Amino acid sequence: MSEVNLGKRKEKCENCTKQCNKKQSDEGGNSQQERDDVNGQVNESQLLLSACLSCDGCLSEEESLKISQQSLEEVERVLALNKKCDVSKHKVLVASVCPQSLPFFAVKFGLDVSEAAHKLCGFLKSLGVQYVFDTTLAAGFSILESQKEFIQRYRRRHHDSHALPMFTSSCPGWIRYSERVLGSLVTPHICTARSPQQIMGCLVKDYFSKQQKLSPEKVYHVVVAPCFDKKLEAVREEFYNSLLETRDVDCVLTSGEIYYLMEQRKVSVEELDSVPLDQVLGDAGDVALVRHEGRGSEGFLEHVFKHAAKELFGLDVHEITYKTLRNRDFQEVTLERDGETLLQFAAIYGFRNIQTLVHRMRKGRVPYQLVEVLSCPGGCLSGRGQAESEVGGRVDKALVQQMEDAYSSLPVRLPEVNPTLHTLYQDWLQGQDSSQAGMLLHTQYKNQGQIHAQPPHMQW
Repeated sequence: MSEVNLGKRKEKCENCTKQCNKKQSDEGGNSQQERDDVNGQVNESQLLLSACLSCDGCLSEEESLKISQQSLEEVERVLALNKKCDVSKHKVLVASVCPQSLPFFAVKFGLDVSEAAHKLCGFLKSLGVQYVFDTTLAAGFSILESQKEFIQRYRRRHHDSHALPMFTSSCPGWIRYSERVLGSLVTPHICTARSPQQIMGCLVKDYFSKQQKLSPEKVYHVVVAPCFDKKLEAVREEFYNSLLETRDVDCVLTSGEIYYLMEQRKVSVEELDSVPLDQVLGDAGDVALVRHEGRGSEGFLEHVFKHAAKELFGLDVHEITYKTLRNRDFQEVTLERDGETLLQFAAIYGFRNIQTLVHRMRKGRVPYQLVEVLSCPGGCLSGRGQAESEVGGRVDKALVQQMEDAYSSLPVRLPEVNPTLHTLYQDWLQGQDSSQAGMLLHTQYKNQGQIHAQPPHMQW
């Protein structure tokens, strides 16, 4: 790498460090003991995970190239080619919208979530997108597979030291940090279920493309997500088919990027058609939007907790009570019977809290069987791809509150009672415990180490 590039990268890292330090001092820091580095040394500089991974300072040249293709310009290039080139070379554009992105559009449009989804669908189709799905179905697969894996891990906990705690795997910022920095301390504990985004990628490129009699490389799959780090997840090596030269997810655009495109084209909400979202099974008619349990994310903790209580102890849990520990982003839930603690789970969001978790893990003081880990404080609704204010780069707390209210207005449906999931398990995956399900719904996380040596001022 040239000295110029290294100089630019160092300058960017230093600026990122300064910004992160300022943000932490503004928000309040940890105690000195818990500011100790996860490697056991005291740091003068602490970085926020979400801020660091949104910067390209530590990306390899190859990753930088791949990320550069995750852009509005790339999508517009594909759309333009569809208008110019021979029909045989056209791409079928499919957009999958994360449920945590829809409240952003609801707030921006001044509509409820369902109406906003229809307007968003109308906009995307006006661009030339042929199919628009939401990823709640894929999240259902991820939740069910996570539930099953937790039960398996719990039952082998006495002879497998890596079985528990189990860490959730849907947050790419957390996964990147685990693989590149924490290594074997954490990676064996990460749930192998793919994230909703990547399961949706399989659904579109494997099942849906076959239903449409299309080769996967003929489909260009765009995901609309609240988080920039989802772009990094889409370009992971294991989600690329080298034989067909196609990715499960070709491009991730944030909610903010889509809204910017609307503003750029001077599109008003009033003039947009309201178009129902498409259904993977091709069912006709509008289907009501639903959400999973949990506060603004996919609710892995709540779903696994209730499932484990019933499966392992025969207890029906209807309501979950969170106990706030350090702050709103560090909470735990406990299942007790006759004074005995049967299960203890935690929801830990934001890098400061993640550092505390890792510090305790190194000391062997983690009492939890499952931890739902997300790198963004506040969870997925607070993703920097939609929750950042226009001035100063801070999270817009008023916007986040409005999005939380909009999201919570959606009805909850358990994935266990979703008939579409049961149909797809049979028709697409040949059963819940099939090798096909294992291959398409799971992945492996490994120690990658740092691609670049860390600058001396940048300590994790």
